[in-house]
This record gives sequence, structure tokens and C-alpha cells, in this order.
Amino acid sequence: MRILFLSHYFPPEVNAPASRTYELCKRWVRRGHEVTVITSAPNAPDGVLYPGYRNRLVQREMVDGIEVVRVWTYLAANKGTVRRMVNYVSYMVSASLCSLFVRRPDVVIATTPQLFCGWAGAFAHWTRRRPFILEVRDMWAESIFTLTSVKGGRLLRFAEWLEFKLYGLAPTIVTVGEGYKSRLAAGGVDPAKMVTITNGVDREFFAPREPDRELADRWNLTGKFVCTYAGTIGLAHGLEVVLRAAELLRDKGRSDVVFLLVGEGARREELEAQARAMKLDNVIFAGKQPKGMMPRIHSISDCSLVHLRKAPLYTSVLPSKIFEVAHMKRPILLGVDGEAAKIIRESNCGICIEPENETQLVDAVQRLASDPALCRSLGEAGHRYVACRFDRDQLALDYLGVIAQATGHLTEDVSASAP
Repeated sequence: MRILFLSHYFPPEVNAPASRTYELCKRWVRRGHEVTVITSAPNAPDGVLYPGYRNRLVQREMVDGIEVVRVWTYLAANKGTVRRMVNYVSYMVSASLCSLFVRRPDVVIATTPQLFCGWAGAFAHWTRRRPFILEVRDMWAESIFTLTSVKGGRLLRFAEWLEFKLYGLAPTIVTVGEGYKSRLAAGGVDPAKMVTITNGVDREFFAPREPDRELADRWNLTGKFVCTYAGTIGLAHGLEVVLRAAELLRDKGRSDVVFLLVGEGARREELEAQARAMKLDNVIFAGKQPKGMMPRIHSISDCSLVHLRKAPLYTSVLPSKIFEVAHMKRPILLGVDGEAAKIIRESNCGICIEPENETQLVDAVQRLASDPALCRSLGEAGHRYVACRFDRDQLALDYLGVIAQATGHLTEDVSASAP
């Protein structure tokens, strides 16, 4: 099949939508399918182009057999509202126009957020007269009003109308978690056209390994109990709780416990300045790191923090880093309510805390730091659970089954996986 995939983000960007799109597409290419991805020049999260790229009208490259077409967008950092909205709309316009000139696909897939990427997919669906699959990774309108100072009223109602209008016209919807599927159904979307394909783990890339002593020495972590947060340091993640927890640990005299924050985002500079002002030498900001560094970073971590702000919106979120950390046999400290907490408890791979509660975070970190056997037990349990349920190879094959049903291409390759 010829698959056209629209994603605002793609490697070398390292956020969740970029990784998911790449991991799926490269596996489809390995199975003999032709995949074209329309994306932007890499610049997330700070709005600055990555070395070696230019923000041209159109530029093409091949990435692991995937034809990647990068279109011009108005560049903006992942903070603020107006400039980001212009960035989103510019991608929609550029991607929509570009979709007219690529080889006619058998299916169009577009991933959200952001929602305007979904509308670009709808445009390609209409103009190229091809089946359309909309991938839902977030509740877009609710997310905007949760994370910004923009208030509700008419603007919120219009954003929600725009969102659910797209959900209504998409013939097939793939959600990344059962929570999103339930929320869409509650909003009136037909459950019969929705399928859940979660994120997962590349089991070979994130295989368990011995601690990287050179990296631990470089960041002065040798001999410390390291609690790592790796990912976007943004408005949604509520990482102020780490600074409050670090202050409590310092006051308790726990100089053996260190928080390692790896990543970039709208809140990193402010949090780093705040940590300096509080004289928190037990919080280390490692900055943005390439994806190839992640297994090394997890190897020197004694546990991993996965955290989002306390809000109803995030009870549906299933962070992809859960699967990577668990497969590397590292226990998880989870500050996310809802579906993610259900998985942590079911798998017995970590400790759940109330989001934004520094007291519970401190108690959980101290419990793990004082009990190496518990850390090993939680790590082993997580590895077993993820390996048999969230393997990227199988999930990519399951997704091909969804594509096969949407297009009628029940080939030998996908017929066995069609749900």
C-alpha cells in the first residue's frame, strides 16, 4: 500500500508524536509498504531549526526508507498561544498544498495534536478521494484551555465545535488510549469507528543494560540515588513539584538523592533559574538530549518520574515513556491519574503518587532509595508486563490491520492482524 502520513513533528525531534510516527512508518516500510510523511523542518520545542536544516517551501529526504517531505511553517517555540497558533495554521496550509503533489496514496493518516494537522489530513482525504484515518493523541480544545490563560465562553465552544466536527467527518479514528476513546464516545463520536492502538516500546533499542559509568561520572551522579525525569519540560508537566520535593529532601539531609531533569520546553529556563535561587544542588538539568542517549540515561537512573499536572484532562493520557522505562527494568514514580495509574498498579512496576504532591513524591523516593530489592522487583515486573503487551512491532502490525479495513486492502501481510 501507499500510505500518506501527516505529522507536524518527526525525527530528529524527540517528542512523543515524532517518535510514534517514525516507529510506525519504518516498520510499515520494512513490510514492503510505501510511506510518505509530510512534516515541518525540525525545530521543536524551542522554535530553532536543527543543524543542517532550512525552513524551505519544500525539502525532501529519505529516512530508513520513509520519504519525508518537509514543508515551510512559521517557526515558534512551544510556549505562548498566538505564535504557536500561527505555527499550527501555517503547517495546515503548507501540508494541505503539498498533499496535492505527492503520489496518490491508498490511505491518508493525520495525527493530532495539533488539530490543524488533522484538518490537513481531511483536506487530503477530500481532494485525493482516499480513505482517511484520524489519530487522536490529545483532547485539543480542552488542552488549550487547561494550559493557557485563555478563558472559556464562545472561544472554547468554537474550538470544541471545530474539534468534534473533525472527529465526526473522519471515517476511522485511532486513539492512543482507551481513555480518549471513552471521552470521544461521551462527546457523541460513534464508538464503532474507533480503535485503540497504544504507544509501545522498541524492545531492542530500550533493552536492559548495565549502568553507563562514564555518563554517571560526567554528571556527578556516581554514588547517588538518581530519580530521572526525561521528556518535555512544559506547561502540562507540573515539574515545580520536583523543586519542592528537592527542597524537602535537602532539609532532611538526604544528600544521597538527586533529581535529574532531561529535556527542553517552555518551563525549563524558569525552573532552572528557580532551582539556582533556591540553591538546590540536588536538581540537575541535563538539557535536550538526542534519542540515542535515552537508553544510556535510563541505565544510570534508579527510578523514573512520569508526571503531569493534576487536571481531569490528563486522566486519559498514557505517557509513552512508561513503556520505555519499564522495559529497561527501572521502577516508575507516577504522578498521573487515570489510565496510566491503572497500568502501573496492574503491572506492579512502580509507585503511584498524587500529581503535584511533593510530600508523596519525597516519601516514594525515600522508600525506593532505602530498598534496592523493591526497586529490582518493580523493575522486573514492569519488564515482563511491557514485553508481552506493548511491543512496537506487534502494535505496528495491528495498525496495518486497521488500515486494511479502512482501505479494503486485505493483503496476506495484514489480514492476520486485522481486528
